[in-house]
Amino acid sequence: MPKQQKFTGEDVLEVARQNFSFEELRPGQEEAILSLLEGHDTLAVQPTGSGKSAIYQIAGLMLKGTVLVISPLIALQKDQVDSINAQDTEEEAVVINSTQKVAESREARGKVEEGDAKYVFVAPEQLRKEDILSTLGGAKVVLVAVDEAHCISQWGHDFRPDYLRIGEVIEELGHPTVLALTATASKRVRQEIIASLGMKKPKLFLQGFDRPNIYLRVDHFQEKDEKLEAIVHRASWAEKPGIIYAATRKGAEEIAAHLAESGVDTLFYHAGLKAQEREEIQDKFMSGNADVIVATNAFGMGVDKANVRFVYHYDICDSLDSYYQEIGRAGRDGEKAEAVLFFRTEDLGIQKFHTGGEFKDEKRERLRLMQEYADTSSCRREHLLQYFGDEFEGPCGNCDNCEAQTDRSDNGIEVDPSVGTRREVA
Repeated sequence: MPKQQKFTGEDVLEVARQNFSFEELRPGQEEAILSLLEGHDTLAVQPTGSGKSAIYQIAGLMLKGTVLVISPLIALQKDQVDSINAQDTEEEAVVINSTQKVAESREARGKVEEGDAKYVFVAPEQLRKEDILSTLGGAKVVLVAVDEAHCISQWGHDFRPDYLRIGEVIEELGHPTVLALTATASKRVRQEIIASLGMKKPKLFLQGFDRPNIYLRVDHFQEKDEKLEAIVHRASWAEKPGIIYAATRKGAEEIAAHLAESGVDTLFYHAGLKAQEREEIQDKFMSGNADVIVATNAFGMGVDKANVRFVYHYDICDSLDSYYQEIGRAGRDGEKAEAVLFFRTEDLGIQKFHTGGEFKDEKRERLRLMQEYADTSSCRREHLLQYFGDEFEGPCGNCDNCEAQTDRSDNGIEVDPSVGTRREVA
């Protein structure tokens, strides 16, 4: 790849100001953009809402050629394309996806072939199609941005097999500069992303994983009925809106029914519903027309609702990666929020049921680490952040274990784990 022009941080900021009306860049953006402009493969792990998409948008304007953006959700692709095309710039963004009519797809491909499209958005599934690959091969692709890059990893969450094809496509395109973006990735997931994409001596930019405004808690139960009653009680009294995750469709519907009986405006969401039903349910929750949504992990990717006050897990997740991604949907406005896991040891059987087939040992190890988090008596924030590679040392002062340690030394008060209220210690 030819050597790129030498740019400075001031150059980056000027482009951001002129084209995107930025007053300043957010933490991590300038460094990642300069890395790309210097031709380095780059992995950026930054929280949702930190402006990851601006990295490839700004870098793209400063590079001579096409930017290929691989994004898993059609709705997100459309939002990004609309956002770019609304900016005061001559550069155009197009999308090629399965929902387009033949004429629309042909028009988009024509713009790519003619060099009239600066940004080209595709889903990983589109990379199986020879006509799409031929179109991309004829374009001068100088940057490939892989959004939600954790989907590459079979160790992490939201694994999508079509992501495994991306590395081959990058090589077919002559290995342009690669940018991998994700909000959450442990060291092992990061290593898998780098290997699968064939990234060459990548530069890694990690923003802190800590979300100090989220209170972390695990409540332990012996009986299923006791646990169901507790989550309904807590969700009924908690500040809203909130999300409750369940491992099964039946569980999601059962919890939703009990909450509705308690007078809570509740929706349920899972993959067993028709696509149109799921879209309507998600829109209703996102627009503020429901207080609580009870869902399987089918609900999540692309969900960015700033004022979610709680994320509760009725069942244990299959990994800490999944758990941290899901609880990270709480408190994105920076205000107080809480993440509570309602845990029964017997619930491990639900996840173990899914550990058959390939990668069995890895799945069991992920589940062991998840159980370790549930059972720890030390600072939960320290436990989570050290898993992701942050050198955080507790106490954090905002989890149940740190709270319990403080309370035991303060007038003999402790927290009742079943309802979160305080009681005198005998």
